Amino acid sequence: MGCQYFSPTDSGADTYTVAMPKLTFGRGCLYESGRRVAVRGMKRAALITDPFLVDGPYVDTVKRSLADNGIEADIFSEVRIEPCDATVMSAAEFLAEGDFDGVVSIGGGSVMDTAKAAMVYALYPADFLDYFGPPIGRGKPVPGPVLPHLACPTTSGTGSECTSLSVIRINDLNTKFVLGSPHILPDEALVDPACCDTLPANVVASTGCDLLSHAIECYTARAYTTWGRIDDPAARPYIQGANPWSDLAAREALELVGRYLVRGVADRTDIEARDSLMWAATLAGMAFGNSGTHLPHAMSYGVTHLMRDVTTPDYDVKSPFVPHGISVIVSAPAIFRYTAESAPDRHFQAAKYLGADCEHAGPADAGEIVANRIIDMMKNTAIPNGLGGVGFTRGDVKSLTESTIRQKRAIANAPRETNATDIENMYNNALSYW
Repeated sequence: MGCQYFSPTDSGADTYTVAMPKLTFGRGCLYESGRRVAVRGMKRAALITDPFLVDGPYVDTVKRSLADNGIEADIFSEVRIEPCDATVMSAAEFLAEGDFDGVVSIGGGSVMDTAKAAMVYALYPADFLDYFGPPIGRGKPVPGPVLPHLACPTTSGTGSECTSLSVIRINDLNTKFVLGSPHILPDEALVDPACCDTLPANVVASTGCDLLSHAIECYTARAYTTWGRIDDPAARPYIQGANPWSDLAAREALELVGRYLVRGVADRTDIEARDSLMWAATLAGMAFGNSGTHLPHAMSYGVTHLMRDVTTPDYDVKSPFVPHGISVIVSAPAIFRYTAESAPDRHFQAAKYLGADCEHAGPADAGEIVANRIIDMMKNTAIPNGLGGVGFTRGDVKSLTESTIRQKRAIANAPRETNATDIENMYNNALSYW
């Protein structure tokens, strides 16, 4: 394949699988929702959204489009930002009792992830942790298909419309974990960048940092050839490590976020920037939906587990709350300084795609270059200065590490073997950058 990163190994995978939903992108495409679900045979749809959107213009557009195409719809709008198991089970009860033949989700990643997980528990009731992986879950596969799902994102970050993953907070553990199954990949995605026109600056910054990290994590993840071979094609996961397909999407996403993130945060009237960020988020979703993320996302769950007495401007959410994109990016510079040692060429290329000045540098400098480029973007979009900027101190590092070490699959997807001591060191190095 022309890239040493994918060299065969003795017992490693020699096959990868790519999956994504049917995708429509463009201003005004949200109104296509009714026709899109009608041609899929839906007669009665569950419309899943959140309290901030339910009375707004985007949900109204979808409601009108469904009605104009003869689709009956009932609304579930009690999705919380950073959804938890209680939210999912409430939505699952709504689906189980509603006699629906399909789902339309409209919102950010929290809404789409809730829709995905709720369909699982509505159709295949189980103990909540059954479908989550060890060490917290039992690792049972989702038994079969869920309802047809049209996903309509309203933020430019999560890429959840293109993934077979749902990230849910387990309330008893106060930590987020991932439910993954090929069955929960949406059937279609409608990506209308007009939905981002009114997003406040800090929301664009946070979601943009999420897409940035998705893209660079995919590009620097372990190669799929280093994961064990799975001979049963039905059992082959989409979260399979970096591969030529995920590279294509990740490279373009990196270039776009490097070029447009600061512009999109600074000026809500910059349509070119905001449309480009929406497309970049979808591309990054395509990438990590077929490769998986690694340490920045694993370590972000420690942040949201142990955060305290913190709020974030432009988010109407009570304390404690750190938006997902910020929880991911605050540790990223320290992480990529660490992981670059095992994949210097990859990190150096990623820095160039992000727009870093690499004229007098080479792969040996990759960790510092990519970290500094991310730090520069953080500064220019008013992202907090590392973990200290969201309220953590050196005294929290051991607890953060103990929380993170449970994220085994994401940790294993990093290009460098990583243990608890390494994670502790990265957290220490992420306390502040400037």
